[in-house]
Amino acid sequence: MANRVLFITQEIIPYVAESEMSSAGRKLPQAIQEKGREIRTFMPKWGNVNERRNQLHEVIRLSGMNLIIDDTDHPLIIKVASIQAARMQVYFIDNDDYFQNRLMATDEDGKEYEDNDERAIFYARGVLETVKKLRWCPEMIHCQGWISALVPLYIKKAYMEEPSFRDSKVVLSLFEDDLKSELQDNIVEKIMLKNIEKSDIEGVIPNPTTYKDLYKLAISYSDGIVLHGDKIDPELIEYAREKGVPVLENQDPDTFVDALNNFYEEIWAKDNQ
Repeated sequence: MANRVLFITQEIIPYVAESEMSSAGRKLPQAIQEKGREIRTFMPKWGNVNERRNQLHEVIRLSGMNLIIDDTDHPLIIKVASIQAARMQVYFIDNDDYFQNRLMATDEDGKEYEDNDERAIFYARGVLETVKKLRWCPEMIHCQGWISALVPLYIKKAYMEEPSFRDSKVVLSLFEDDLKSELQDNIVEKIMLKNIEKSDIEGVIPNPTTYKDLYKLAISYSDGIVLHGDKIDPELIEYAREKGVPVLENQDPDTFVDALNNFYEEIWAKDNQ
């Protein structure tokens, strides 16, 4: 049976503007699917995603759950659309407070949203809860962007006993990232879920916390790191090497998909050694 790969992405063409990240978000799932893998793909329903033009519709059977973040209930709304040329469905995580009428990391004036930390928590938990509802068990989870940075921690700690994720490995893609602001002071308390100890987080995340620290937390709980481009913060690459996390170096575009597919295989093979 084909190995199942879950892509938890930040940006996908054509739903948002073209960038190195949105291009990878569009091309990698299709390419891995064409390698014979079974895939699922998620992204946030950013406020600049045109629902009518892209033919998004709500999936009622998956929507309706409430996620509690910082003692507040936030309804989870799931939408879906298809990229016909790729024979690929994209699931969208939506919520009125975090995504409706709001852009991605920054507002119209280029100011970073103060609650980006909560948006990342909601997105990570929203995807994982939806995958549970789908009764789909991914063997590889491929994360992309700051919005997915809490997924590795949650998979290895909070969801480690869930049947859907018991055998899941996690890979994190690193791109050039220009988010500069500090996260809110109570980020550790907000992140907490069952089976997570404060020591699991505080050992990596200082106070105040930056997005670089959030990526370090993601790296700490990942099984592999994938490099995209030559403008990645070298401190993050060095951090991965210090932690002994396997790194897939920058690849020629013509060989990237084969290299990534082999990288997945190497990570799975470690379980059998």
